[in-house]
Amino acid sequence: MSGVVAAVEPSSLAARLGLRPGDELLAVNGHPVRDVIDVRFYAAEEHLRLDIRRAGREVHLEADRRYGEPLGLEFAAPVFDGIRRCHNHCSFCFVAQMGPGLRPSLYIRDDDYRYSFLYGNYITLTNLTPADWERIAAQHLSPLYVSVHATDPALRRRVLGNPAAPPILPQLRRLAALGVSVHTQVVLTPGLNDGPALDRTISDLADLYPAVRSVSIVPVGLTKYHRGGCRVHTPDEARAVFARVTARQPRLRERLGVTFAYLSDEWYLRLGEEVPPAAAYDGLDLTENGVGMVRRFLDRGVSLPTGAHLLATGTLFAPTLRRAVAGRPDLEVVPVVNRFFGETVTVAGLLTGADVVETLRGRVEGRGVVLPKEMFGGPEGRTLDGMTAREIGAALGVAVVKS
Repeated sequence: MSGVVAAVEPSSLAARLGLRPGDELLAVNGHPVRDVIDVRFYAAEEHLRLDIRRAGREVHLEADRRYGEPLGLEFAAPVFDGIRRCHNHCSFCFVAQMGPGLRPSLYIRDDDYRYSFLYGNYITLTNLTPADWERIAAQHLSPLYVSVHATDPALRRRVLGNPAAPPILPQLRRLAALGVSVHTQVVLTPGLNDGPALDRTISDLADLYPAVRSVSIVPVGLTKYHRGGCRVHTPDEARAVFARVTARQPRLRERLGVTFAYLSDEWYLRLGEEVPPAAAYDGLDLTENGVGMVRRFLDRGVSLPTGAHLLATGTLFAPTLRRAVAGRPDLEVVPVVNRFFGETVTVAGLLTGADVVETLRGRVEGRGVVLPKEMFGGPEGRTLDGMTAREIGAALGVAVVKS
């Protein structure tokens, strides 16, 4: 097990020791390293010994770290022993609904607690070993992000499609006892884990506050590649969920001092409701889960590059963007229908470059195009189907910028 060095930062300890791309890091101060977490944990000393493999030979390097000197290593992958895969079978699993032709990494169903700690990925805690629990405790891997979906054990197993899934509440209590804080989410499916089941889930999680710091309530998202097992909410069902959660929020704030149960932005936008003020999000950054993104945008205001004329975005956000730029006749907002995933997928972050090109071709007329930066979350700033902003601009014959 080793970490392959991808880059070495200039003026770093690694550069001073002569490390270079292609070297394999085996151990730090005598500790074998399994991932970048181990590297950071064991390299937090003033004196470092790095065991590396170079061209098949093991080399040992030692040095004292200067004050403020970074280690300066970037690795080809954040985990050195392979990403932990998911063995659940949720009917709404988005990875299982991916169409063909996207970036290969998008087809990996991960359920790795290390990615949860490093990047905020949501995990289920269904595949932790005793050694994993020991490591979480020893290295204090906090916070973690956990997909709960339901706290009732039988219902959660049904949601996960995993009859062996352990009860979630004892696991969350164990994390609390270790001093590990947790952000949770509920992907809500009509007729499955909504209604009284959602009430129970929120109550059970609130009883674990402040170790459980939040629960994000997200509507199920289905693409045209979905093969059955669940459906999206009707407008009336969405309204019922909205009313149920917003009625509880004042009581939760009175009891806990925070909103605690946060609805994702999609509920507000679909129902035409005003998103809450920034204070309602209690200083938490849950935007990666679609919570509070619209409020952040509204509070920051629209900041556009010089020469911007045409603003493309997902169909869900387009009305909000139009209101934000009202009074600017030089700006046109163009909603892009998601033909790749299907029209029920409306968020900007899931737009493909091909759909953008198809929508805008023939109507840009040399105008500067602005695309949402959320489209370009892949390696080297690429869309789900692997296009850069420059490549989209080349296909349209105009300048394209991200904002």
